[in-house]
Amino acid sequence: MNIRKGILSCSLIAFSFLVNAQDNNKMNQFIDGLLSKMTIEEKIGQLNLVTGGEATTGSVVSTDVEGKIKAGNIGGIFSMSSPAKIRKAQELAVKESRLGIPIIFGMDVIHGYKTAFPIPLGLAATWDMPLIRQTARISAVEATADGINWTFSPMVDISRDPRWGRISEGSGEDTYLTSRIAKEMVLGYQGDDVSKNNTLLACVKHFALYGAGEAGRDYHSTDMSLHRMYNEYLPPYKAALEAGAMSVMTSFNDINGLPATANRWLLTDLLRNEWGFKGLVVTDYTAVNELIDHGLGDLQQVSALSLQAGVDMDMVGEGFLTTLKKSLEEKRVTEVDINRAVRYVLEAKYRLGLFEDPYRYCDEQRAKKEISKKEHLVFAREAAAKSFVLLKNDQILPLKKTGTVAVIGPLANTGANMPGTWSVSADHANTQSLVEGMREALGSKIKITTHLGSNLTDDKALQERATMFGRTIPRDERDPELIIAEALKTAESADVIVAALGESSEMSGESSSRTDLNIPASQRRLLEALLNTGKPVVLVLFTGRPLTLTWEHEHVPAILNVWFGGTEAGKAIADVLFGDINPSGKLPATFPQNVGQIPLYYSHKNTGRPLAEGAWFQKFRSNYLDVSNEPLYPFGYGLSYSTFEYGDIILDKKAIKRNETLKVSIDLKNTGNYDGEEVVQLYIRDMVGSITRPVKELKNFQKVFLKKGESKRIDFTISEEDLKFYDLQLKHIAEPGAFKVFIGGNSRDVKEADFELTD
Repeated sequence: MNIRKGILSCSLIAFSFLVNAQDNNKMNQFIDGLLSKMTIEEKIGQLNLVTGGEATTGSVVSTDVEGKIKAGNIGGIFSMSSPAKIRKAQELAVKESRLGIPIIFGMDVIHGYKTAFPIPLGLAATWDMPLIRQTARISAVEATADGINWTFSPMVDISRDPRWGRISEGSGEDTYLTSRIAKEMVLGYQGDDVSKNNTLLACVKHFALYGAGEAGRDYHSTDMSLHRMYNEYLPPYKAALEAGAMSVMTSFNDINGLPATANRWLLTDLLRNEWGFKGLVVTDYTAVNELIDHGLGDLQQVSALSLQAGVDMDMVGEGFLTTLKKSLEEKRVTEVDINRAVRYVLEAKYRLGLFEDPYRYCDEQRAKKEISKKEHLVFAREAAAKSFVLLKNDQILPLKKTGTVAVIGPLANTGANMPGTWSVSADHANTQSLVEGMREALGSKIKITTHLGSNLTDDKALQERATMFGRTIPRDERDPELIIAEALKTAESADVIVAALGESSEMSGESSSRTDLNIPASQRRLLEALLNTGKPVVLVLFTGRPLTLTWEHEHVPAILNVWFGGTEAGKAIADVLFGDINPSGKLPATFPQNVGQIPLYYSHKNTGRPLAEGAWFQKFRSNYLDVSNEPLYPFGYGLSYSTFEYGDIILDKKAIKRNETLKVSIDLKNTGNYDGEEVVQLYIRDMVGSITRPVKELKNFQKVFLKKGESKRIDFTISEEDLKFYDLQLKHIAEPGAFKVFIGGNSRDVKEADFELTD
């Protein structure tokens, strides 16, 4: 029976390869024929991606789009939506340009379309892979129903510096977790067939190392060894491509002196030749033009450099459109270079099925039926609740559904901020504030009162910068002490106070780097006053990044980090605060005690003078004079309304050979009074290596549901693949020797055991 199954399996694989080969031959013949008919101007036109103007991330806006479409000078448009608009633009391309080549339509669908899900850092905090894939699937269904067929997501940049605002748009600090999420997002967007009209072409960004910019400043330089690149920063991009992602976006930063958009080693030697990528490479917004300020030449020079490096499509800057023909005539580029780029653009359109039916995404009835469906909103509420991380709870939560709750703070009554940054297409008009969501979720069971309490920040100009793109928060220009006094009157009649504080949505995200990661002083004063009432206070923390919460942790009895939870965040917060849902989120990034510790991440190297375990300070050891090395909240940390007890690690053997696997087990018991989920995390340390190795590396995890009092044995399998790393010669190897395995509920609080890999 097994032999028959094996034969059948091999036959299916062979058939799949045959079908793919036939499809590729058919596609290549079609594109060869089309290329033979194209003028050089039409070829260059296919490399031009312009903006439709609905949402921009730069100061340049495309002009005369209609005329350029008719002339065959546009290959793609992004930031345009609705079946009617897209059909009109597509008709111009198909019916009025000489060759009728259809346009590809893109949009920044980052964490949802009209239905917004938690920001990506919040989604990562769920550690729930099926849930994350489903958010991407729903995003694809809604976006394609509105005419879109290409998303600039997932962002898989590793970031260990929370000063960088775009940490909110990624999955945090860890290579393994981000790689897993990258795969799920791609599979969610693209499904099993990207030619279906409810799937999106995924775009992996930002290639590469964008999250490692110096000083946490956006668009800044990156200087990194190949060893660190291959072991820590490159794997998530590779994982997304292995999952089938069909496009890649270049990053803004330079890499060891050469900007990514002009970096042939990155885009051709690594991406194409070493990894075998055969999809489309697009720049970020005006990235070609920005090479001028990097100091690489004028627009003609940098456009030629980008094309030769491996860029296929120029986003918005039109350097390719306006200079490549001249560069071809002057022999700065070749027609082979141009044909290569055009082929990748045309292949993307072919795979999407646009040559077969250019209007496959222009069904207005789909848009009416599939956008913001009730089941999408229900799922968004669940996803938001699962993203929240309970940072502290001195027996205050969950709250009782009786009495009066005062919801006080600048983030209590702003629906516009709930979806978070990079929610350019979200339905903000129908997104409830925290107060509105709580009132709807709780009905008449509880009386909810509210007050602004304080401004977002004392600095009016800073508040304006932090509430761009319509993310307004009311501002009261009266004496701050008067505002607090009024808030205290509101709190007088309450049984419990919910302090809605933290960042506004645009205090994180692109071009939102910060040097001060404390809660703004205006909000801190309000929080102190609320605590001084003697009433129970719960801090509902809105943030797009790790903040420095040392004071809050010492003084506030309960802290629930809700990130920015999306369209249904208000109701989801009520679900968790009042115990309808038990929080299960775990931090995907370390929270430092102060900014001076940054970069701070769990998988650091040990140094030759490590601080002794449990020590706070030792002279001539790697530490600080004024603060311990420890984070405030470690990677993987998150509390529950229940408690979970871990047994000792059980190994089925003490040593494995290269072709063997090690079974690792641990008993987990829910010892609390609530049913709940726990993320069981497995880490490994290579004790002796040919190069220095991290003190811990996440290698697996399971999200486990246990009823109160229930126990379960959790099993993991470790193989040679889990022990591999890139050595100094960039060989991917596992070296024989001693290893430690750790299992626990976060990266700090773990059980451990020893094993060996032998030859």
